[in-house]
Amino acid sequence: MSTATLFVAPSAAFAKPVNKWAIAMAVSLGALLEIIDTSIVNVATTDIQASLGTTMTEVSWVVSGYAVANVVILPLAAWLGQRFGKKSYFLFSLVGFTVASVLCGMATTFPMLVVARVLQGLAGGGLMAKAQAILFETFPKEEQATAQGLFGAIVIAGPAIGPTLGGYLVTNIGWRWIFFVNVPVGILAVLMSMAFLPEDGEKKNGSPIDWTAIALLAVGLGAFQTVLEEGETDDWFSSRFIVTMSVAAAAGIVLFVARQLRAKAPVVDLRILRYRSVWAGSLLSLVVGMALYGALFAIPLFAGGILQYTSQQVGMLLLPAAIASALAMPIAAKLVTRVDARVLFASGALVMTTGLYMMAHLSPQTGADDLFWPQIVRGFGTVLMFLPLQLAALGPVPKEDVAAASGFFNLTRQLGGSIGVALLTTLVDQRSAFHRSVLVEKLAAGDPHVLDRVQATTQAMLSAGASFAEAQARAMALLDGLVQQQSAVMAFGDTFWATTVLVLASLPLVLLLGKPAKGTKVAMGH
Repeated sequence: MSTATLFVAPSAAFAKPVNKWAIAMAVSLGALLEIIDTSIVNVATTDIQASLGTTMTEVSWVVSGYAVANVVILPLAAWLGQRFGKKSYFLFSLVGFTVASVLCGMATTFPMLVVARVLQGLAGGGLMAKAQAILFETFPKEEQATAQGLFGAIVIAGPAIGPTLGGYLVTNIGWRWIFFVNVPVGILAVLMSMAFLPEDGEKKNGSPIDWTAIALLAVGLGAFQTVLEEGETDDWFSSRFIVTMSVAAAAGIVLFVARQLRAKAPVVDLRILRYRSVWAGSLLSLVVGMALYGALFAIPLFAGGILQYTSQQVGMLLLPAAIASALAMPIAAKLVTRVDARVLFASGALVMTTGLYMMAHLSPQTGADDLFWPQIVRGFGTVLMFLPLQLAALGPVPKEDVAAASGFFNLTRQLGGSIGVALLTTLVDQRSAFHRSVLVEKLAAGDPHVLDRVQATTQAMLSAGASFAEAQARAMALLDGLVQQQSAVMAFGDTFWATTVLVLASLPLVLLLGKPAKGTKVAMGH
């Protein structure tokens, strides 16, 4: 082992020389497992529904259960690491995630699959937050850009890799293998973590467990995530279930915050918000999450619903953006040491919105070639936004508070993604209805081109042997289908416009991050 790979970390838990890049690979594998499983199931819901005999509304809980469990555990990850030890908790999460993946793949009933997905989400939340915190604690500040670049590549490319891998497995092997594929990677990550993560030092948190606070957090965040996941399906506040969940979310979060502010040993240290970089960065993280996951939601929906792509084709459509993001990370890691993080973030936002603008001009003739370069541009811009934001938000935080700050930062990105998907889903439905009403109104005005088309279609049906009434009905049905398709295409274009406006409107928040420490080009001083 070369001396270049050794680093003596300042904390007690990392007090001996360690192979920092081996640690980075170990924790990154764990984070990759978690982030891929946020999206890999999306392409398999139809197959799961058919296999387990459930409805489309019910099968959505395979996705929602994981997301709800994930957001509940994220803010608790720092406290759990302090109480049980960073290495012990990370290993526990890895083993738990791998075992839960096996249970998902072996599920013979729908309730069994949902329970296994919830267990998977609870374990996965610990993987994401602890991986980033361990990287910050392991690497010196002059190497943080490179280390966080590795982590950022996983966070950005992972959601796109999920549908690609999932589409291939579902199409060629079966839906159960989207879970079984986690097993060899999980075992490798466990072995690497056991070998390379330094042993835990003295536990810093031996205070009694505040079960009331944990319950309030679970109710508050769990109910809020449920509202975001199921709101559109249940027609939002016209549903008693969504109203109940909204009240539970508000009550749970308010009571939890009030309890934590009075606690001497809080399970979630809200005092990290005293760092301006954390609360400002978390606000921007919400926006980045909305833009990242919103685009990843809209593109597969457009490809599957309008272009009639298979699961595998949808996955391959997303792959170029994932590869572009991964390749852009080393470039961004170099730039972030030389350019003001605020300037780099703003530049990334402009690049990303350029890609979104290119995708806003959709048509029924849009194909994979038309989406290739816009996705490359969007992927590169996302990297230029994500990496400097990550470093500017968490870099100034003292190492003892990094774990708590990382958990909160990742929580906001996850919630931002859920909020973005919920808003864009509603926007697609509403704008589709709006565009349809406008098109129908124009058709009713007696456009000569439309009348000629209907007449030509009717004549074609008559020539095929249909009666006049049947031919006319079929011609009108075809026209209605074209109107429906065009309305949906225009609505998807509107989602990209809306995301573009959202990202640009958030740019003034960059000023809240503050000026980077002199000589570092990034806000990383301690």
